[in-house]
Amino acid sequence: MKIRNLHSWDVSYEEAIDIQQNLGEKLILHDEGIPSNIRIIAGADISYSRGSDLFFAAVVLLEFPSMEVIEETSFTERVTFPYIPGLLTFREGPPLLKAFEKLRNAPDVAIFDGQGIAHPRGLGLASHMGLLLDIPAIGCAKTRLAGKYDEPGNEVGDYSPLMLDDRIVGAVLRTKKNIKPVFVSQGHKIGLQRAVDVVLSSCTGYKLPEPVRRAHLAANRIRME
Repeated sequence: MKIRNLHSWDVSYEEAIDIQQNLGEKLILHDEGIPSNIRIIAGADISYSRGSDLFFAAVVLLEFPSMEVIEETSFTERVTFPYIPGLLTFREGPPLLKAFEKLRNAPDVAIFDGQGIAHPRGLGLASHMGLLLDIPAIGCAKTRLAGKYDEPGNEVGDYSPLMLDDRIVGAVLRTKKNIKPVFVSQGHKIGLQRAVDVVLSSCTGYKLPEPVRRAHLAANRIRME
């Protein structure tokens, strides 16, 4: 895959904030470029040991809707940007992009274990990566970073709006009964309802959608090896 060169990664805290604010204005938050019939869906995740600067990135492509793995890539590198909440893309982004760059096939949509616009500056990992990859992207996080919500119903598919500054920035979605919900938000080139539909339709009985679950397993496997 080709990666768009939109900014440097060797930046200060202040420069990183400016980059997020500038890129946020470029986001497309409606369905654009995503086919009505998705054929290939990507999941991406990072694994690393606590306190280590060695990051293991994995990207897994699955055929949709069978959820059969058709391609897997990875990349390992040391990161230098410090851990700062809200700026995690500047740690995780470079190795993830290098894993995406190795793909032979281009996904129709990608799901990231992180936030989309449900972020203090409206540019979480999924939004940032969506812009750099120029593909529809979805954030599906296990925890909330920003916003307020009411607990959704307990049935699979129940969700409630995630609100930030009187705007809907995501959906708190129940993907498995009696299990804590996930936090779905638009990354880039997709509307919220379609993002929710894609996440739900790619779940196979687990809390996390299968692309992200497979990427998580792959990244951990590479780290352990």
